[in-house]
Amino acid sequence: MGIMQTNNLDLYYGNTQALKKINLDIEKNAVTALIGPSGCGKSTFLRTLNRMNDLIESVKIEGEVFFEGQDIYKDCDVIELRKRVGMVFQKPNPFPMSIYDNIAYGPRIHGIKDKSKLDALVENSLKGAALWEEVNDRLNKSALGLSGGQQQRLCIARTLAVEPEVLLMDEPTSALDPISTLKIEELMDELKKKYTIIIVTHNMQQAGRISDYTAFFLNGEIVEDGKTEGIFYKPKDKRTEDYITGRFG
Repeated sequence: MGIMQTNNLDLYYGNTQALKKINLDIEKNAVTALIGPSGCGKSTFLRTLNRMNDLIESVKIEGEVFFEGQDIYKDCDVIELRKRVGMVFQKPNPFPMSIYDNIAYGPRIHGIKDKSKLDALVENSLKGAALWEEVNDRLNKSALGLSGGQQQRLCIARTLAVEPEVLLMDEPTSALDPISTLKIEELMDELKKKYTIIIVTHNMQQAGRISDYTAFFLNGEIVEDGKTEGIFYKPKDKRTEDYITGRFG
């Protein structure tokens, strides 16, 4: 049993069904990649895992989503859930404030006011995101002055600062150059020692390089899921093979 599971998860936007009977186990301290063509439900599924879809009015969800054995759609403190299941978006979205304040923002909201504690959290989070060496001499400068790749690592550090257990990443490298992408991929390999990572990616090579497990989505359903090696080299379903070899998508 993984750290998160979904049982017969259905999701509707109004009358349109976007997810159909999704059953997936997410393994702890591993990277799980969600792959599939645009509009197949990957990002929608990712957002059900920390209830980001609650923010969309017409959404209706049926089925169960468990995090450490608790159904997150029943008797669940959503603020606490989003602290434990953090999210990194496709485009870096640093706040228009200093690097330090970006990282300290979450801990402050959760009640940490002690300067020495905040200092330690900022340093550890930036180290965790492999950014400390690059920015430690300009923590009071605006985060908007960082490069795109640095901004994305800052957003990862900001997520780490509230000490989550799971990191959801929605195509975190799609807006980045190859060198920044490589840094984030190396970072994920390091982060999975402490965190569970679920990543949506369009990039097959990336999924093959960084993930331990892969789930292939098509038209709102999971066609196939399992260890990445198996999905990539011995897919059971012809549609998986066609997608991975680039015949469609």
